[in-house]
Amino acid sequence: MSEKIVGTHIDGGSQRAARTVASQLLSATNIWSDAPSSPQLPEPDPVPSLAPPAKSMKAAAPVEIAIPDAPVAPARARSAPWPPRKLSLALQGGGTFAAFTWGVLERLLEDSSIEIDTISGASAGAINALLCACGLAEGGREGARARLARFWVRLMHEASFRSLMLVGGFSPAGSSVAFGPTLRSGQFDPFDLDPLRRALSRDIDFAKLRDARCPKLLIAATRIRDGQQHIFRNDALTADVALASTCPPLVHCAVEIDGEAYWDGGYGGNPPLVKLLQETAATDLLLVQVTPSRDSYVPITLAAIDRRLDQIAANAVLNAEIAAIAWAQSQAASSPRFSRIAAEDSVDGLAQRSSTDLGRGFIRLLHRSGREAAERWLGQSDVATQGAAPRAAEPALELFGSD
Repeated sequence: MSEKIVGTHIDGGSQRAARTVASQLLSATNIWSDAPSSPQLPEPDPVPSLAPPAKSMKAAAPVEIAIPDAPVAPARARSAPWPPRKLSLALQGGGTFAAFTWGVLERLLEDSSIEIDTISGASAGAINALLCACGLAEGGREGARARLARFWVRLMHEASFRSLMLVGGFSPAGSSVAFGPTLRSGQFDPFDLDPLRRALSRDIDFAKLRDARCPKLLIAATRIRDGQQHIFRNDALTADVALASTCPPLVHCAVEIDGEAYWDGGYGGNPPLVKLLQETAATDLLLVQVTPSRDSYVPITLAAIDRRLDQIAANAVLNAEIAAIAWAQSQAASSPRFSRIAAEDSVDGLAQRSSTDLGRGFIRLLHRSGREAAERWLGQSDVATQGAAPRAAEPALELFGSD
């Protein structure tokens, strides 16, 4: 991970970075010295007064202090108008929490002014990325919305999907809680990934991912041999790649691709951010984060401790990549604008919920919260937006059935 961050995209900029306006102004005014001296100013020329001087006080001559002009730093490039016309997405994995991402994507797809350039994803984020990209290539925005909805609705209703999710599928979190640390891949395989393979083959035409209309995809899996993140791009995407990105190690055997064995992509980068920043041509980069980073409770039970450890691990690499992006942006004259939509900001108590919860009410809540969060993100502009696309009606909840 360290060599990836070091090689981000700034070549020696930290040694040659120009000082900011604030630092130059502080230097010019010398406010950090122990005894700042007053500037030596020339005596002003006497100005004749039209009024008699006051008897009780002397008239003081006005003094003008000139502050040296500081060079203006170049303004960071901004996309205009808002919403951004070209957008890249980073989709985090996190089991059923990724239903929040479904809602975000659905709302973004309703805005016809936004073009999606590149999507990175890991685990459940990779599944959402593949569904969205394939739908866009085959049926445009409506095709993408339909594919996402069909997949998530079936996940709530079909028994094969429910059993897969209950043992931690689509996420590195949850599998150790379900079976404990004694199980190892290759020794016990209670549920293989065939239900997911069949669903992916039914919902995703992998040949369409090579179409020119398809967004660029960066799908992550974790290479077991050296623990490194491996990125699969459009021309290499198959059902095996999707399975590798979602493979829970304590539940399923490793997925082998071209002689290499892979586990869930969430361990190496959830989702890939630095690589996305390097390869995107978009003006804006949006991270959809579904795994909670905050928890106000100290867990005491084994299941709660394990769940919190999973959440911390899932966000550890992500936090490092966010820090790397912040540093890179501070050194560059211009770079894509980075923003984030986090599920925990919209769903109360998310850190105490299980990422394998398939309750229909819970998934409906996540989906609705994702739509609302994307709506707020689209509306946060410091410039009045003209000609914005009208808000589309939220799909009727009858689609999902009852609890």
